Amino acid sequence: MTVSRALRPARHAVGLVGAIYVAVGILSGPGSAQDAAAPPPPTVTVSTPLALEIVEWQEFTGQFRAVDVVEIRARVAGYLTMVHFQDGDVVAKDQLLYTIDRRPFEIALDIARAQVAQAVAAFDLSKTQLARTENLQRENVAARATLDERAAQADQAAGALQAAQASLAEAELNLSFTEIRSPIAGRISANAVTEGNLVTEGTSLMSNVVSETPIYFEFDMSEANYLAYVRAYRDGRMPSRRDDRVEVQARLFDEETFDRMGQLYFVDNQVDRSTGTIRVRARFDNADGLLTPGQFGILRMPASEPYTAILIPDQAVVSDQATKLVLTIGPDDTVVPKIVRPGPRELGLRIIRSGLDASDRIIIEGMARARPGAKVAPVAGEIVAGDGRR
Repeated sequence: MTVSRALRPARHAVGLVGAIYVAVGILSGPGSAQDAAAPPPPTVTVSTPLALEIVEWQEFTGQFRAVDVVEIRARVAGYLTMVHFQDGDVVAKDQLLYTIDRRPFEIALDIARAQVAQAVAAFDLSKTQLARTENLQRENVAARATLDERAAQADQAAGALQAAQASLAEAELNLSFTEIRSPIAGRISANAVTEGNLVTEGTSLMSNVVSETPIYFEFDMSEANYLAYVRAYRDGRMPSRRDDRVEVQARLFDEETFDRMGQLYFVDNQVDRSTGTIRVRARFDNADGLLTPGQFGILRMPASEPYTAILIPDQAVVSDQATKLVLTIGPDDTVVPKIVRPGPRELGLRIIRSGLDASDRIIIEGMARARPGAKVAPVAGEIVAGDGRR
């Protein structure tokens, strides 16, 4: 009993010292648990920017318009006797479209021809009488006053003949107007007047014809874009939009690529004061006939001369309030952010105006795991045009 009680404090002291020693060894030893739990650097995908020679394009939404549009109206009044086309037909130039009752105009033509014959006879008689009077006057048989009267009658007969001939030409023209022909080649609209109806001269709209090829594409360009193009032309960086035939491309809304090639054709001479835009027109061949006047489409035109651009995926650009950053990797695999100035998208990638070199290694995947100044474990990737990254 006495010995046992005496040994208890000693055993307690030894146990306490041992526990402290073990704890100190755990906290300060070279193989500590804290070092064993430290995470490895995060894995990120890196690549150098894509350097390609490109031409920047600017897109505009506009509308296709026919080069020629003609409203078909009667040039003489009469009853419509025949329609020679089906609604929506493609018609050739000078193709017969309508026939108006010809009989009244044929009668008018016969009357005009008879009046010409009468005028010719009267003119021939006046010339004969004038010649006879001239001979008599030379022999001092006829008075001078009689000669002057015969000369005036001959002039009157000549004038009457000219008037009769003009009436004949008018009658022939009116008769030809009874056949209404297409003045252009193109596609005709629906017929608005059926057979048997009276059409009036110049007022009855019977149909219309629009040309299909070539076709215009019209769009409005902002004043800022217009000034940029003008300054680029004056600096020699771009060809003139007014004088040179600049190549442009277009597509319809259900088309993915700009496969339709055309030329810039016209720039208006003033900016619209109400909208601050200027009207621009391009021309396309429309060889497949798919482009229809009134359709909307998208046109793109070159906004720069060919140059070597730095291209990266959009997801590689990080926003810090108003500042745009790209996370690059230093030689020691440390994250180094760089401030960049992005440009427009081309080939599915973002143009970088400034802030990056073609030799920089940038993070294209895993930006959320990267911290400026921290190390990362880079994995090689590749930036390709078209889909952004592969």
